[in-house]
Amino acid sequence: MDHFPIFLALKGQKVILVGGGDLAARKLRLLRKADAAVTVIAPTLCDEIKELVAGAHIGYEERKFHSSDVVGASLVFAATDIEAVDASVSHAAQAHGIKVNAVDRPDLSDFIMPAIVDRSPMVVAISSGGAAPILARNLREKIESILPPALGRLATFADSFRGAVKGTISGGNERRKFWEDFFDGPVAEAVLSGREVSAREKMLGLINLNWKEERKAGHVAIVGAGPGDPDLLTFRAMRFMQQADVVVYDRLISDDILDYVRRDADRIYVGKAPGKHSKTQDEINEILVQQAQKGLRVVRLKGGDPFVFGRGGEEMEVLQSEGIDVDIVPGITAAVGCAAAAGVPLTHRDHASMVTFVAGQNGDGITQADWSGLANNRQTLVFYMGISNADQIASKLIRHGLDRNTPVAIIENGTRPNQRVLPGKLLDTAHMVETHNITGPALIVIGSVASFASKADFQQIAAGAIENKNVALYLNEVAVAGL
Repeated sequence: MDHFPIFLALKGQKVILVGGGDLAARKLRLLRKADAAVTVIAPTLCDEIKELVAGAHIGYEERKFHSSDVVGASLVFAATDIEAVDASVSHAAQAHGIKVNAVDRPDLSDFIMPAIVDRSPMVVAISSGGAAPILARNLREKIESILPPALGRLATFADSFRGAVKGTISGGNERRKFWEDFFDGPVAEAVLSGREVSAREKMLGLINLNWKEERKAGHVAIVGAGPGDPDLLTFRAMRFMQQADVVVYDRLISDDILDYVRRDADRIYVGKAPGKHSKTQDEINEILVQQAQKGLRVVRLKGGDPFVFGRGGEEMEVLQSEGIDVDIVPGITAAVGCAAAAGVPLTHRDHASMVTFVAGQNGDGITQADWSGLANNRQTLVFYMGISNADQIASKLIRHGLDRNTPVAIIENGTRPNQRVLPGKLLDTAHMVETHNITGPALIVIGSVASFASKADFQQIAAGAIENKNVALYLNEVAVAGL
């Protein structure tokens, strides 16, 4: 290890920054976050530093650097990108025993600046020792995308209860177990989700009641996994998936999605297909209740969004009636994700001012729909689960006044590598389904906007997405390796 990692307290400390260009601006941003007393020395300033100097209590000396400028400073930065000037600054600081950093000049520097992930008070610093700064930056970007934006708030929240926990739970080992459960539990999730008032109430209950008994109460997250492409998973969805003890999943959840689930989690398949139900809805509800009552962290993983034709509302009601805590994690619903992957805008100023989602199977949408209202040429219709009733859907719309030549797009396996986009006309919908042997999950998009499906080749738009490893999968591999 060529450089010793250390975090310095610079609040109120004198720091000299020599340089007024973009290099200096980058350093100034970080120094401001550390509340250092910065003085900038440079003949001219870039616009960003001018604004910072004008509004942020930063000193400025409009002149060239003198060796005496470093006297009394805690740190010195040379950021002029002029070799002779940066060398002069470095030599002056070192002559006075002051640590100096010359940007991109490790030979003139006593310390180097790491790539930083800032979730204050949580801060991650990454360094290659100057050998590969771009690699350090790339690693920082991966970590940035993994860590929740509210991680700092969670650390501050936990710190505010440290005294109460220490006064209530005796023994260091017991407190350690408490905090381990806290950071993986529903209270922390409430903080990360912005529900801090609710989190404080739950935290007080944990501390004042028997927290060991609370550990026995399970939790269910009903998670929308999106239309199929793993890159469309939300960070919150992946967080729950990687914390889960048990995952209950549907047939629309592909192996590519399941790769993001914690590897030692139990998996329970409850998929339903037309005429082939692995489990009834009542049986699924019972599984969720039983698993949660064992004290497990359960993820109910659904394709698309759980509250859009996903029966997530029904499952939520059952769980809440049993006193089980439930989190709902929205996903990109199939209509939105698949239409985008097919190049079809669901709304467009020149084509459609509204969009309607319709359940296309008997008993839900076909027999109950307001066909007169649906047969409107200024809106977009998206039929879920309508392939087996494509002929009936088209006939009813035409009968109620929608032009038989209205554009239609059938999107099969939307966002996935085997996506197919089939453009056509309303009167040909059933023929398209039969001719092209539509068997995978598919949507029928009807309306003027469907004409966009024939204007670009989006057939394989998702093909490369799954080949590229997502950050969450990378994190999962690191966790399993124990790194």
